[in-house]
Amino acid sequence: MGILEGKRLLITGVLTDASIAFSVAKLAQEQGAKVVLTGFGRLSLVERIAKRLPEPPPVLELDVTSTEHLESLADRVGEHVDGLDGVVHAIGFAPQSALGGNFLNTSWEDVATAIQVSTYSFKSLAVAALPLMKGGGAVVGLDFDATRAWPVYDWMGVAKAGLESCSRYLARDLGKHGIRVNLVAAGPIRTMAAKSIPGFTEFEESWPAKAPIGWDINDPTPAAKACVALLSDWFPATTGEIVHVDGGVHAIGG
Repeated sequence: MGILEGKRLLITGVLTDASIAFSVAKLAQEQGAKVVLTGFGRLSLVERIAKRLPEPPPVLELDVTSTEHLESLADRVGEHVDGLDGVVHAIGFAPQSALGGNFLNTSWEDVATAIQVSTYSFKSLAVAALPLMKGGGAVVGLDFDATRAWPVYDWMGVAKAGLESCSRYLARDLGKHGIRVNLVAAGPIRTMAAKSIPGFTEFEESWPAKAPIGWDINDPTPAAKACVALLSDWFPATTGEIVHVDGGVHAIGG
């Protein structure tokens, strides 16, 4: 039996098979979980990628900025599973003007978009899934260390700092429902989202050299394993935590 045997999970953010979310879904199924995916925009692409999983799961449309989508989410998920034990938030977006060294010139409209999609949606998704989590469970979000100002990351870094704060408040308010809320701060992975960040090669070139135990920018598996562990019953008393899976770079100066 796997560590997620019998668990029912909602996983967002699967866009390609190189994404961390795809690896989470694959590992979760291998560990015994039943999975439901969400996608937005290129839904047909998500449906094609879903067929590469060990057991092709249902794919639901979810725009986290849509009140209608969020309010109907529990009913739509409920057509496939009779409840949820875990939710994975792997959603992030910032307009190009909010990245790549344009920090001082980014408009509020573009900043607001980055914060709504990358930060506020963590709360929105958790609340939308709450009616299905009557037995408690776990909410896990994907993070990128927000304790410093990284090159080119700009307003997405601000959004991730907000995500880290949001996770602590969610941990406070969802604890009474038996729900644990944690983040996995992954090092840079060569995903589609990463490729959209101008200057991402700065991370690719420097991170492996800085990591005390090394870092493979092409391997999302370590971060996915951390997510699966946090979704399992092996962290029953851990909430409001940020688990760094970055080769140790966050702990090393320079």
